[in-house]
Amino acid sequence: MARDFTHPPSAACLVASMRDLGYTLETAIADLIDNSISAGADSIDIICATTEAHPLVAILDNGVGMTEGELKNAMRHGAINPKQVRSPQDLGRFGLGLKTASFSQCRSLTVVSKRNGVLCGAEWNLDRIDAVDEWVLSLLDETDIHALPYVERISGSGTAVIWRELDRLVEDEVGSRRDEILSEKLDVLDRHLALVFHRFLAGEIKGQPKIAITVNGHSVIAFDPFCRKNPATQILPEEVVYIGDIAVRLQPYVLPHHSRLATSEYDFYQNRSDFISNQGAYIYRNGRLMAWGDWFRLIPKGEATKLARVQIDFPNSLDESWTIDIKKSRARPPLPVRERLRQIISKVSGRSTTVHRGRGQRLFQDVASPVWERYVDHGGIRYSINGSHPLIQRLAERIDQDGEKSLNILLAAISASLPVEMIYSDYSTHPKEVSQVPAGPDVIERLCALRAALWGDATGDGDAFREIVRSTRLFERHQEIVDQYIDQEFS
Repeated sequence: MARDFTHPPSAACLVASMRDLGYTLETAIADLIDNSISAGADSIDIICATTEAHPLVAILDNGVGMTEGELKNAMRHGAINPKQVRSPQDLGRFGLGLKTASFSQCRSLTVVSKRNGVLCGAEWNLDRIDAVDEWVLSLLDETDIHALPYVERISGSGTAVIWRELDRLVEDEVGSRRDEILSEKLDVLDRHLALVFHRFLAGEIKGQPKIAITVNGHSVIAFDPFCRKNPATQILPEEVVYIGDIAVRLQPYVLPHHSRLATSEYDFYQNRSDFISNQGAYIYRNGRLMAWGDWFRLIPKGEATKLARVQIDFPNSLDESWTIDIKKSRARPPLPVRERLRQIISKVSGRSTTVHRGRGQRLFQDVASPVWERYVDHGGIRYSINGSHPLIQRLAERIDQDGEKSLNILLAAISASLPVEMIYSDYSTHPKEVSQVPAGPDVIERLCALRAALWGDATGDGDAFREIVRSTRLFERHQEIVDQYIDQEFS
């Protein structure tokens, strides 16, 4: 008969492994903010004091705080069974986040909490765990607590999480390189929190207060990945999928074409959420963004679909169905949700393609005789200079037969050598900077030259001239001058 044998893991070995679960500074701090929000906090301050003699990071909130018994339980690994039914406002999952997130960044984790004016504190120190190979938690007395930095900021209730012995924050660098690394990490932290908690920062979560987050005194501003304040954003009909009797909501969006965004608005979105890589589903658990920028292999990411987004909301009661990981940075929709997403994804990506290509199509549709033509034939899609454009026709009329042959070869060579790859690269990464309007002669001088190329000394036709001007796109920024010229010269 088998015998039972209690065989606990080595505390020193296990905690060393827990440090390498894949947390970054921003995902670790986001995990701690989850705890603050679950505790009802509406003000969360992050302090990164690395220039002091003893560098530290502190996360302070004004939540309900904890009693000593609750604090001891919170410091325990696996404090809550992930299968346990939670409050709809609870952003936790495994009861490991506080410890694993903190240990990924520091060797000393101290938590001080106050409820109804009563302070309590506890500390994990990895050096001490290594020395005795036991889970030895230090419970702090009042003198220990008051010797800690920033705890005086806790008012009637709240919690302070303090990281010391930050052995991973600056990656053993010194001097200016150390400062650069820290500055980069704080910038990434700000952007990450602005996205992950944007609905809390904007006060959009029912039953939750609007929260404020600061990093070293600077407010974190909510970043809406769906650009909902822009009137050109398309909001498609919401879809609802039921897992048992629990609703999962899918809200599709199509972002505006960059031409519908102000330069400052475009830069804000492009810098924080690259349009191509962040297309796809945005998965929210209780309003907190868990994962984003993934189509779950339903369609490939591409330039044409880069404006498509689908917001997916599910409650924490469906955690097991979504295979949430410890870091709360990965989530995979259950089969019924993926199937519904597959059904609506063609609509979303189709709208995105229409928006993205719409302006390019209008270049050909807005004029009767465009300079460029798009052909779809057995060789695929190709673009070619339109040989029937009035400018080309007039030129052909003025040259002999050999000259016309040379002209046709030149036009074919220009069409065939169109640098498609370079245009794609520039336009996909910096569309606002791509402009085909060349610098050159005075506008009136160029209009006169165009008119002469078409009709020589003859008067010509004003309406035809206006159409040809539009087709060349040489005068897009000077429409008022063009209208005045036509009114004067063709009246």
